Amino acid sequence: MSITEAEHREEEDAPAGEDEDTGAQVAPIVKLEEVAVSTGEEQEDPILDLKAKLYRFDKDGNQWKERGAGTVKFLKHKVTGKVRLLMRQSKTLKICANHLLVPAMTVQEHAGNEKSCVWHARDFADGELKDEFFCIRFASIENCKKFMETFQEVAESQNQEENKDASAAASLLENLSVEGKTDAEKKDEEKPESKTAGEESSSGKEKTDTEKKTEEPASSASV
Repeated sequence: MSITEAEHREEEDAPAGEDEDTGAQVAPIVKLEEVAVSTGEEQEDPILDLKAKLYRFDKDGNQWKERGAGTVKFLKHKVTGKVRLLMRQSKTLKICANHLLVPAMTVQEHAGNEKSCVWHARDFADGELKDEFFCIRFASIENCKKFMETFQEVAESQNQEENKDASAAASLLENLSVEGKTDAEKKDEEKPESKTAGEESSSGKEKTDTEKKTEEPASSASV
């Protein structure tokens, strides 16, 4: 075989380049449409937003277990004014903690660690209410202090909101009581009138009987 024939055969056997444009167009098999995803936070305003790592205390194992690392938020509802703590894992967005901040709740520094703090809560992260003992750790002491201060401020403000609601409820009950009393007084005022009407009817009846008796002797006399 000559050199020319060998070169020609090598050119025929050589594969096409990877970057070579064949001009072919492939249409997508499935057309995907954008879908609006609700996070459940649309009616809430964030008060606090910090990165941290969350732990929960396992009573059975008597040890701390990592719940997840991500962003912890305090969210205030635009209508009710109630505030909840919500934390999601950074990658999967899975909920680590989800509970309301109520007046009875307190937070305190974790013993021996200024970057961590602990608190008890009735948590709903797993779809049912559970009594949990949480520990959260921040990257800095400043963030931990900010979390604790905001936590306490919110708890106290919720106590004030509850007092306002209680006062409003008491005022409403008082108004209802006054209205009910007024209605009762009106009914009492109407009763004497009804009684007077009955007495007039009785008097009229007695008068008629008297007239009849008076007429009877007169009729006998005429006979």
